Amino acid sequence: MDYPDSTNKNSLHLLYLTEEAWPTYRPDVVTLFGKYLPRYGITCDLVTDHDIAEAGNPAISWGGGNAILFKVPSSRAGRYLVKFWHNLRILSTMDAKKYDAIQVRDMSLTALVGLIVARLRGVQFFYWLSFPHSESQINRARMRGIKGGVRFWFPLVQGIFGKWLLHRIVFPNADHVFVQTRQMQKVLETQGIPMSQMTPVPMGVDTEAVGRENIQPANDPRLKGKRVVAYLGTLDPNRQIEVLFHMLALCKQAVPDILLVLVGDTSEAAHRDWLQQEASRWGVADDVLWTGWLPASEAWSYMRAAEIGLSPIPRGYLLDMGSPTKAMEYMALGLPIVANDNPDQAQVLEESGAGICTPLDGEAFAQAVVGLLNSPETMRRMGIKGREYAVSKRDYDSIARKVAADFLSLDRSIASVRSAT
Repeated sequence: MDYPDSTNKNSLHLLYLTEEAWPTYRPDVVTLFGKYLPRYGITCDLVTDHDIAEAGNPAISWGGGNAILFKVPSSRAGRYLVKFWHNLRILSTMDAKKYDAIQVRDMSLTALVGLIVARLRGVQFFYWLSFPHSESQINRARMRGIKGGVRFWFPLVQGIFGKWLLHRIVFPNADHVFVQTRQMQKVLETQGIPMSQMTPVPMGVDTEAVGRENIQPANDPRLKGKRVVAYLGTLDPNRQIEVLFHMLALCKQAVPDILLVLVGDTSEAAHRDWLQQEASRWGVADDVLWTGWLPASEAWSYMRAAEIGLSPIPRGYLLDMGSPTKAMEYMALGLPIVANDNPDQAQVLEESGAGICTPLDGEAFAQAVVGLLNSPETMRRMGIKGREYAVSKRDYDSIARKVAADFLSLDRSIASVRSAT
């Protein structure tokens, strides 16, 4: 990897420590930082764990720079402690001449160390908040209750301490904070972080990889003769996928040959069993195709075979701050969307005209789906509008261009302030 010349004012090289293990499938890491930002002079060395990393050969090349990898135990507590120790080692031995900034993603204690090292070494410090993980840990602990023992106390203490660190020390002292959405920016402003200190970077889509012209519909005989509607993503409990079974039962009354394709899975076997029981309870077990997790190109091929993309995202403090990737992928594939009123989804659908936004309710979803299936011309227009919006507003190339400009502008303004003081 050829790194930008450190004397080049139009380039920046980061030491980027992230929570996601390697290889990461998060597009705002692997696509934004690994593929597009290097085109605009922003590169980074990614620091994270990998189960096949070897101590004698810890770094491999990736699209954005080098990936500095290390092994961690399989236990959750052991993984956390060992990962922090390795992050501490990497930060304490970093070559300040090689990097313009340290960036930490979604790790509060590592962020504290990164902030201290950045100040001691004279480089910038950025924090990337993709999700309010500390609040999520607190919420998870409360749902388990004190009877959960260590599964209650560990996330509770970690969440409370992490939240305190971020809001009292890291955010106020960071050179800049990148957040997931405008909604997250607004919430953090109410908690004392100035709007000018934050930049929202919503999820996008790689339209070079995702598009009707280069993804063929799935050649699955189970789809033949069906009116296919599809969902792409996790089936975890917090997504309330059971709403789609209620929707499907109602849709069958008007569209008997409808088929719901669920492209994704949940890590909780008990919840998967419960979902299948719910499908049976609603009388739609034979009208649901469960594919499980698939490679990206194969998953997109099932979406290409669908007429409508579904995006239920339950409302609430945590998920309201997110930027659903699936809606962007549907739009890039030219699919009309039926989605509920998650703030980011609602904004995208209002601006693009690419689908229908409803409350997260089986009857409301069914009404929208049946209406679209009975109006091919409306679906065609929505598909065109969605593709145009994805390319012009949420393509990772355009997002990277803006983020790179933000990085370089921050670099110049921070350098100017520090030289003046």
